[in-house]
Amino acid sequence: MPDTTVVQEIELIIEDVGGGGGKPPARKDSGGDDGEHRGSERRPSPRRYYTGIAVGMASIVMFFMALASVYIIRKLSSTDWVPVQLPAILWANTGMLLASSFTMEIARRRIAKSDLSGFRTFWYVTTALGIFFLVGQVIAWRRLISQGVFVASNPASSFFYIFTGAHALHLCGGTGALVYVAARKFENARVSRFTAAEVTSYYWHFMDVLWIFLLALLYLGK
Repeated sequence: MPDTTVVQEIELIIEDVGGGGGKPPARKDSGGDDGEHRGSERRPSPRRYYTGIAVGMASIVMFFMALASVYIIRKLSSTDWVPVQLPAILWANTGMLLASSFTMEIARRRIAKSDLSGFRTFWYVTTALGIFFLVGQVIAWRRLISQGVFVASNPASSFFYIFTGAHALHLCGGTGALVYVAARKFENARVSRFTAAEVTSYYWHFMDVLWIFLLALLYLGK
């Protein structure tokens, strides 16, 4: 009968909802697995940091390659190109930057061996060498200015200041990263100290290679 059927359907619904022996669905925010889930959210996979620095370096390469292309075309087609005599301090600056890559690599290997004390020592040396390089670049600019060579003096001097200034600006970012890794407490950070040091070392070595390329370009363009 229709009434009997309705009653039976209501009883079935009550059993399904009210607990006719079935187990309740597990809560997504309970249990021991949740601690691991929260931990994974707090410290994500290092892959994103490696990918991020790779994308950043690729964009920097494209920027400087575009500048280098314009530099070569302008030099070959220019009638007012006056070569810039590179200040001697640039060679000392280059030596400091290459030395900083060496100490950076030692620091990276020390952190890989969990030698925190040795890591800090060579990391601080790398940071100091980076700062000395930037100071040396300022000295080189001041020497050119004292000789009457300014940004707008001629196309060659314009490119010299653009290349060295843009590189110094990007190196300031790398120096800031060095200071951050040295001062940061990584116990509760979203990235581990090892990952931060690795990513920073990639960028720093990249800045060294970029500087060698720019210096060779400027030297050959005299």
